[in-house]
Amino acid sequence: MNDYDYIVVGAGSAGSVIANRLTEDPDVRVLLLEAGGPDRSVYMAMPLAYRLLRTKNLFDWGYHSAPEPCADHRVIDAPRGRVLGGSSSVNGMMYSRGHPQDYDQWSRRGARGWSFEEVLPYFKKSERNWRGETKRHGGSGLLSVSPANRSDPLTASMHETARRLGYPVLDDFEAGDSDGFSLPDLTISNCGRRASAAKAFLRPVRHRSNLKIQTRAQAARILFDKGRAVGVEYVLHGARHTASAQREVVVSGGAFASPHLLMLSGIGPADHLRRHGIEVQADLQGVGQNLQDHVVIPMLFKAKQPFAFGRNLRVDRIAWSAMLWQLLGKGPAGTVPLTSIAYYRSRPDLDRPDLENIFLPTSMMAQVWFSGWRTPAPDLMTSLNLVLRPSSRGCVELQSSDPLAHPRIQYNLLAERDDMERLKFTTAWTRDLMRAAPICDFVGDEISPGPDVTSDKALEAYARKMVMTAHHATSTCAIGSVVNAELQVNGVAGLRVADASVMPEIVGGHTNAPAIMIGEKAADLLKSG
Repeated sequence: MNDYDYIVVGAGSAGSVIANRLTEDPDVRVLLLEAGGPDRSVYMAMPLAYRLLRTKNLFDWGYHSAPEPCADHRVIDAPRGRVLGGSSSVNGMMYSRGHPQDYDQWSRRGARGWSFEEVLPYFKKSERNWRGETKRHGGSGLLSVSPANRSDPLTASMHETARRLGYPVLDDFEAGDSDGFSLPDLTISNCGRRASAAKAFLRPVRHRSNLKIQTRAQAARILFDKGRAVGVEYVLHGARHTASAQREVVVSGGAFASPHLLMLSGIGPADHLRRHGIEVQADLQGVGQNLQDHVVIPMLFKAKQPFAFGRNLRVDRIAWSAMLWQLLGKGPAGTVPLTSIAYYRSRPDLDRPDLENIFLPTSMMAQVWFSGWRTPAPDLMTSLNLVLRPSSRGCVELQSSDPLAHPRIQYNLLAERDDMERLKFTTAWTRDLMRAAPICDFVGDEISPGPDVTSDKALEAYARKMVMTAHHATSTCAIGSVVNAELQVNGVAGLRVADASVMPEIVGGHTNAPAIMIGEKAADLLKSG
């Protein structure tokens, strides 16, 4: 056996942070296991290329849901990054924490130490924000956070429309209440490169002699001795290997892989484990339950005039942009195409936003073009309409005791009526917005779902046909049911979970920054014993 103090399973948003912070002590030996390979691809470094990563499912686990009973029995993609840095190496790079009341609600429901004021120092610790050190932002952390490009006339028009309709236009979504319109900060460095967790937290410390980073190593099971986690068995190049942990094993695989590994190791619903021939270490009914993700439907609108993003996709211009980015880290290739984001409420009595729209000046299917070779895609405004606080709950289960088999994922999208009602509300809200001045000077006819789709029956049919997730899976090893507030697995010694799966409830924002915060807090919990 290879002998370490800690083994961290998963080099994603949380695991990368934990490995960095634990090895600040030169006497602490850490093994970091990552099932994917190194993060060397230029597509990961170039922010604009994230669209290619998503549409082609590059560096991905290839997960899919089971047929969704309330979504026309469709199989829904469940993308997760399988590479050093995990999903932070392939995501859309939006820095978003959610609403402060999200964390206060965790605390009120039993997650002691996880209120917003208690987690804010960990958000700040990780962050090197372009604004510098402020009450809400960190100025000297390892994670670069940069401003989005606000120069597009579409953005100015959208924000002026918002003002005329009575919505706030914010300078910073993280400064307080997130209600309103703005552009988010981005996890992009000042040289125009993606600031993934691997780039921010692992690259600076790879030289540490007390840190072993093992890529292409998929954890097969956690090893136990007398009820205590003492090591990990993993598969590397087709062969089984084992490593021991003198102090603790930390599982940071995310909302799909973490409960999967726990169940493969005998921690989970006992009857379910026995059906797969797995010896039960701890009967924890909550493992794999409580799956949550933001529910999304797209809307598409024609452009009344050419959008800059489409013109920049001409092959000679994209080549120039790539060269400018490579040499100077500037230009369109060094950012992501965003018009605006809006957070708002479906009812005035709600204490925080329950809906989000992401406005993009393009279709996700737009491609590089050139006259005589490929016709440019029509300019479109895409609105991705998100339900931030879905009522529906899904689960992650075993399909097999084979550790290399994928887990069974069931989102149960639209199982609860509330989620469908919110999607209908957001469709009407978006239509009203796009008809208002001055954005109506840029945006014209509705393409999808289409102006004739107005009845409840038609809107619900569209939602079932098109619903997907925002790829923000959480809560399958939740604080309370699976781990305690110190992230220790209930009923098992020497084992913790630290990633988005421990969230009791999904946050009303994107999940990369919260996962990094969880990694920061977990590292302090581990150091304190």
